Amino acid sequence: MDDVDAVQAQIARNMLTSGDWVTARLDGVAYLEKAPLVYWIIAIFYKVFGVHDWAARIPIALSVMALAWLTAAFGTWAFGRRAGLYAGLCMATCIGIFLFTRILIPDVMLTFSTALAMWAFLRTLDEEEPHPRFWAFVMAASFGVGLLLKSLVAVVFPAAGALIYLFLTKQLFSLRTWQRLRPISGFFVILLIAAPWHVLATLRNPPYFSLSLHSGPGEYHGFLWFYFINEQFLRFLNLRYPRDYNTVPRLWFWLFHFLWLFPWSVYFPAIAKLSYKALDRAGRVRLLALCWTGFLLIFFTFSTTQEYYSMPCYPALALLLGSAMAAGGDWIRRGTRVLCGVAGVAAIACFAIFVAVRNLPTPGDISDALSRHPSAYTLSLGHMLDLTFDSFAYLRLPLLVAAVAFAVGALGTFRWVGLRAFLATTLMMVLFFHAARMALVVFDPYLTSRSLAQAILQSPPGKLIVDRPYYSFSSLIFYTNSDALILNGRYNNLEYGSYPQELSRLENLVGRDHLNLLASSGGKLVFTNEL
Repeated sequence: MDDVDAVQAQIARNMLTSGDWVTARLDGVAYLEKAPLVYWIIAIFYKVFGVHDWAARIPIALSVMALAWLTAAFGTWAFGRRAGLYAGLCMATCIGIFLFTRILIPDVMLTFSTALAMWAFLRTLDEEEPHPRFWAFVMAASFGVGLLLKSLVAVVFPAAGALIYLFLTKQLFSLRTWQRLRPISGFFVILLIAAPWHVLATLRNPPYFSLSLHSGPGEYHGFLWFYFINEQFLRFLNLRYPRDYNTVPRLWFWLFHFLWLFPWSVYFPAIAKLSYKALDRAGRVRLLALCWTGFLLIFFTFSTTQEYYSMPCYPALALLLGSAMAAGGDWIRRGTRVLCGVAGVAAIACFAIFVAVRNLPTPGDISDALSRHPSAYTLSLGHMLDLTFDSFAYLRLPLLVAAVAFAVGALGTFRWVGLRAFLATTLMMVLFFHAARMALVVFDPYLTSRSLAQAILQSPPGKLIVDRPYYSFSSLIFYTNSDALILNGRYNNLEYGSYPQELSRLENLVGRDHLNLLASSGGKLVFTNEL
């Protein structure tokens, strides 16, 4: 646990210990850029199980399982039981979901709320639905919860996809449509869920209002400006400050979906053969999935992009894949043959590397055998470039398990088509993910500062001083559970929150009776806690 993992985990711990569930803080500095629900949920699990790194990961693990179930249920409702099963398998065992849930980010929760909102939207409009009012409430509640997970995009993505769908199906200007959707009562449901935290965060982090469109060093305009204008609007335009993020080239952002949805992405060509006419429930779901995916990908084509930003469209793609897989046909059989070839080559490669490194020595830990390519770390798989031939000697058991996994997939897809081939592919991915988990254990000294924290805890007590940005040693602070003095710490995420110096904050630190003004000059103040 390092970098963003320990940051999220430590914020949740700070909320639990301080009792302040409104303003997130790191090392005593206000951390204003993220919505709080993920911190609240982690803190609740801390309360139940104690403060542990594994407890911080429980909400993400449960969210993945819930998302797979929701996608399967959505697919079953739309296309039937077999297509629902296939859609759920696609969601549960694709590379992207595994990779992007190794990190403590709320995107999988946002994906769940988005998928639930879209299903509720269709069920609200379905003339055969016996409880449209309930589903309209579910849709609004999903928007409200999404706002507390990832801010405005949680409403923009599903709402835009739904509006495009209504336009294409000529329902956008139908009074009957809006009567069933109940936008006014839904708006108040959203406010009831999301408004209290936004109001409290604004009041506790003044100034309250600013319309400035400039963001730069030393500028502080309070929570509301930073959270909405800087973090949402200016970030979309790539003008946000501090610019503590990188953007993935647009072409790669699109093409990477063949990797993130692997192994099921081999069936993408079969999607083109499906019917998208809104003549029945299946056609309506396919059309909505197309609108949902298309808007999200086009949105990020014109904005800053990270590879995992498109995760909310994974359920839509899984629904389309599940529908195509259930329908069968030549393109599904061809995709299975392609998958057989890919799995076979991967099995041979893993086994060959295992044989080649089986007798190589493994002194120290794997970090001794890795190279460094910092320029590639903006990509999720950038650290793969750090691997050297010698480093695979530390990964002998994961390599062997991966070889077995790919062999199972190759044999299953060679011998069968249809359901049995899909189940063999699922088994392949389960075994491969286990191999990846074993490899992550080997990488633990390289990816975390836990061993350093243990050494500090066994040393005489003292003040922790860090000479790098907070994120570089975030797990050091998490595992030692201590604030640190950070040299040149006004950097990236901790910069903005470090600027306000309200008198009330100083009073809270030392007490009003012990805060005495010593001198003032040029708008700068010096206080003493002694007379």
